[in-house]
Amino acid sequence: MSPLVVSITLFVLALLIGVEVIGKVPATLHTPLMSGANSIHGIVIVGVVIVAAEANSPLAYVFVFLAAILGTMNVVGGYVVTDRMLEMFKSSKPAKTSDEDKREEADK
Repeated sequence: MSPLVVSITLFVLALLIGVEVIGKVPATLHTPLMSGANSIHGIVIVGVVIVAAEANSPLAYVFVFLAAILGTMNVVGGYVVTDRMLEMFKSSKPAKTSDEDKREEADK
């Protein structure tokens, strides 16, 4: 079997397993799962750098560029989602200053 056929087979199997695993995640856990996966996305960027060192054809450079762009978008998107998720847990009331606390104590 040629290495190309093996690579394509592995890619398709990984794609099918990934879809199956992510499809079983409940909606309430999807955002925390995505934010927790930011470290994995960072490893993708490291992989791009390693592959870029071995690139020696124009087609390889195109794939490295696309991988770098998509990996970076994935990392940034993960942090944006994490930031939005953390914003949901912040209080909508402004924090009281020490002067306001003293006034409330004096009023009592």
